[in-house]
Amino acid sequence: MVQSVNSIPILDLAQQYATIEAEVSDAVLKVLTSGGYIGGSRVLDFEQQFANYIGVSECVVCNSGTDALYLALRALNIGAGDEVITTPFTFFATTEVVSAVGATPVFVDIDADSFNLDINQIATAITGKTRAIIPVHLFGQPLDMTGIMAIAQSHQLAVIEDCAQATGALWANQKVGSIGQIGCFSFYPTKNLGACGDGGAVTTNDPAIAAKIRLLREHGSQGRYIYQEIGINSRLDALQAAILQIKLRYLDTWNEQRRAIARRYHQLLSHIPGIVTPQELAKSQGVWNQYTIRLQREGNEAIVPGISTGGTYRDQVRSQLQERGVGSMVYYPQPLHLQPVYKNLGYLLGQLPKAEQACHEVLSLPMFPELSLSQQEQVIYSLKDCLS
Repeated sequence: MVQSVNSIPILDLAQQYATIEAEVSDAVLKVLTSGGYIGGSRVLDFEQQFANYIGVSECVVCNSGTDALYLALRALNIGAGDEVITTPFTFFATTEVVSAVGATPVFVDIDADSFNLDINQIATAITGKTRAIIPVHLFGQPLDMTGIMAIAQSHQLAVIEDCAQATGALWANQKVGSIGQIGCFSFYPTKNLGACGDGGAVTTNDPAIAAKIRLLREHGSQGRYIYQEIGINSRLDALQAAILQIKLRYLDTWNEQRRAIARRYHQLLSHIPGIVTPQELAKSQGVWNQYTIRLQREGNEAIVPGISTGGTYRDQVRSQLQERGVGSMVYYPQPLHLQPVYKNLGYLLGQLPKAEQACHEVLSLPMFPELSLSQQEQVIYSLKDCLS
């Protein structure tokens, strides 16, 4: 039975802004009145603060998380003829940049419990052309970086951490983005540390890599009108840097609030038939950019090719939640190895079955630091009603 409820969005950025409005307004006005909108002390200060927070010596900010990944690959001279191993269950940018530099993405299936790359399958995907691994800390959950680094070191491969959804997450008490050779972050507004627009950052302990990325993000220019390489225009403006400086001070508090919400979801959902709750690895501390469940039922339909168009059991439940005023999202309805753009790579339906199954079962529930207990209970009530 459909129950009338107050609308609960999957994300509410307005509530977060309300808590820091005075600080942000003051910082924004100072930038606007300064006349310095690109580069300058605010950007440099934020780079240092973010490097300190992640626990690295170098941070280079840029225009987006996508650019961060692209610049990382360019800094490592990865290009035509090279292969990069990564997951098929992530946002397209992770592999888009691999293709953009002329390299080839090689997909490895996921771990069914964590949704992250199955490290036990990486070794069999390594060839003489493999140059790097891009592990994605999906939904804010770190994967086994100890295992990843051991594999990479034994095969002399670079590791580029995709931390877009995981700012502040820990693996073995070490921040993600400080473990591989390079960490890549997104400051898109929906991220745990989100700007009021696009933004990104690259972190590393290698000064040479940082210098190369600084060169590439400024059109390959090492001095005014002197160009060493073909680069791009990828800068974080001072306005966003000022906002991110403020938000960085609150990030750990917001992440702890997300963890508390995730614990409540675990407790409230764990005994509902047909729901599989997300799992954390023992040495990890996630930051829950998304809280993503699986919806399963006996006789659940077989995996079919193509992007989900509303015919799966999961999509039916999502539609019913929407009728009840509860927001949700599907991250992601189509695995990357089956995307039309990668048809030439020759992957077949059924080749990476765990990722394919996840695409037809996952549903992300409302998750933001200000989500109240009563709102969570309303989400659970509505979800139970949909499943009954």
